[in-house]
Amino acid sequence: MYRKILITTDGSAVSKHTACAGVNFAKQMGADVLALYVAPEYQYPVYVEIIPPSYPSEEEYLAQMRRVGQEHLDSVLRAAQDAGLRCEGMTAFADAAALKIVEVAEQRQCDLIFMGSHGRSGWGQLLLGSVTNKVLSHTSKPVLVHRLIKEPGT
Repeated sequence: MYRKILITTDGSAVSKHTACAGVNFAKQMGADVLALYVAPEYQYPVYVEIIPPSYPSEEEYLAQMRRVGQEHLDSVLRAAQDAGLRCEGMTAFADAAALKIVEVAEQRQCDLIFMGSHGRSGWGQLLLGSVTNKVLSHTSKPVLVHRLIKEPGT
């Protein structure tokens, strides 16, 4: 049914749990996995006349974010390899993570986007926004939303 599944991660505990579920789903489907971490684009300091010497250059920032991205992707890639799946990891840069996820899914010809939801509702969702909701509203591809169920009392 699905040949290539895009699994997103942001490095959070919820995201790691979702990625593990995504790999299990990909294994059931016999699908390849593309794991994606979207890092914020480099920002020059605003409202300062001189850039402080301790402020990273754009090259330093990009290199650091690629290392961070690889750290977040490693667990997903390891799980996919252990499951016998073909997999690839990718760090992309964008200030609008949802749009980048949709763009990568299109460019890399993914059949499904597998991502998590923190399960916020009401004001929490309205105030914080939701990458998942934005992906759902900007793509025509199927999106499987994995929702972490909290245990009672936690």
